[in-house]
Amino acid sequence: MTATILDGRALAQELKAEAHTQIATLAETLGRAPSLVVVQVGNDPASSRYVRTIGKICNSVGATFHLELLPVDATQDDLLSIIRTLNSEQAVDGILVQMPLPGHLDTTGAILAIDYQKDIDGVHPVNAGLLAQGRPGIVPNTPAGGMELLRRNGIVLRGKRAAVVGRSAIVGRPMAQLLLQADATVTICHSRTPDLGAVLRECDVVCVAVGKPGLITGAMIRPGAIVVDFGTNVRADGSLAGDVDFASAVEVAGAITPVPGGTGPVTNTMLLHNLIEAARSRATR
Repeated sequence: MTATILDGRALAQELKAEAHTQIATLAETLGRAPSLVVVQVGNDPASSRYVRTIGKICNSVGATFHLELLPVDATQDDLLSIIRTLNSEQAVDGILVQMPLPGHLDTTGAILAIDYQKDIDGVHPVNAGLLAQGRPGIVPNTPAGGMELLRRNGIVLRGKRAAVVGRSAIVGRPMAQLLLQADATVTICHSRTPDLGAVLRECDVVCVAVGKPGLITGAMIRPGAIVVDFGTNVRADGSLAGDVDFASAVEVAGAITPVPGGTGPVTNTMLLHNLIEAARSRATR
């Protein structure tokens, strides 16, 4: 048995085309294109690469992108001042504070300072609370992208048993909430879960986000299960590996996301979806 590959690159192109049309329509309503501002502190190479990717994606679909780059020794007051200014600017629809911040800065304080209606990363506690209550809000891009991959590939979640391996606030927990909203029966697994394989072999859907390459093997997966791998781990040779051992899992699963080319490309394009929704919401207030 060889699993169906859930192609994130193809879906990302489809989502970008849809976003391009939606942004053009929204620009006519607003009298301007939806606008995203990224706040970055310092020049960490990985962060800078990601910010450049976001800028290219925004420009490719007609959204406005701007980078507020602060020096690495910026103070907490410097950071909060920029965020508050962006909150008050009517022409700014989305704010993203690039993580991780330098160690001397308070990440929680920065997140709390963002207007939750402009929080296109979906990390503000208000958005997390809305998701937990099943109410409309901005959902973190990575789990939202995972759900979109499942939906667009016709994978029905209602009544299925699903496991989420990992309990982070930006992937594991929101993914569990989204699966629950789709009427799946959800188990959250983590580093203290005994006999992880025994739990996963009972599940129809397995979603993994722990940052440990190859943690989940084919022997731990139920034959025919759907596997969504959010892991992005850099090997010594510079190549990427997921949290799932793809070579063994692909022979057991019914469908699986590859790394690279699975959830990653969709995550980036879901940022556009959140920007569009934030702009629409603000336009109707």
